[in-house]
Amino acid sequence: MSAFAPGPGREKLLIVNADDFGFARGVNDGILEAHTRGILTATTLMANGPAFEHAVDLARRHPALDVGCHLVLVNGRSLLPPHKPYPGSVSELALDLAGRKWDLERELDAQILRILDAGIRPTHLDTHKHTHLLPAVLRAVARLSRKHNIPWVRRPFDYPLGAAEAPLARRALSRSLNVLRRRFHSVLESHGCRTTDYFAGFGLTGHLRTAELVDLIARLREGSTEFMTHPGYCTTELLASKTRLKETRVRELEALTATRTREALGAAGVRLVCYRDL
Repeated sequence: MSAFAPGPGREKLLIVNADDFGFARGVNDGILEAHTRGILTATTLMANGPAFEHAVDLARRHPALDVGCHLVLVNGRSLLPPHKPYPGSVSELALDLAGRKWDLERELDAQILRILDAGIRPTHLDTHKHTHLLPAVLRAVARLSRKHNIPWVRRPFDYPLGAAEAPLARRALSRSLNVLRRRFHSVLESHGCRTTDYFAGFGLTGHLRTAELVDLIARLREGSTEFMTHPGYCTTELLASKTRLKETRVRELEALTATRTREALGAAGVRLVCYRDL
């Protein structure tokens, strides 16, 4: 399988990944529900998430769930002493990196090592808020991918979305990210990293329902696609947390477990896979 370009006559392969494993117990339970009753095949674990231990326990008891690393550099706290808080936004992170205020690669390495120390062998890497679109973060992620032999790295360049699927501002932002595509893949390729052929879910974050998911499945192309999701249960813990994705996680969970969604996979000839399958 090619790392970056699909070949002719290939199957339609779909990895359905849930971000934020370890963020809250209700999120963890929703991810597991989407896996055991729905189409979810993978998740990425936050090493500094408040519900990390709960997520690790669930992962150990459900080995069919593919687990990767959801590397965090915005919100949350460092795993390294003195455990300083991370910047509150991607723009603040960019300013911090420009000022060389901390050792970026050491921070991310500590997160991967905590997941490895918990007995989990990660299959893939991505970043919270897609911070590896920043050049310094991308280089660090690529080096750590090689160091820990975790070759699969998310390519956060979205499928084109129509007006009915996502707000105009979200679609415009998704298109603007495509200008980074060539440099992004050049860095990954130089470090021996691999990506799926396609990626979807950025524009649908916070707007995903069953109808949107069924439509996306019908439009999938030959090759491998990662679909990013954020399912969960909207518990008191989640409502009190700093995230805009709260009630929307329940709608995503409903979409991932809907009978219509499973039927759409069969109608489109799409096969669910994990990173381990690739």
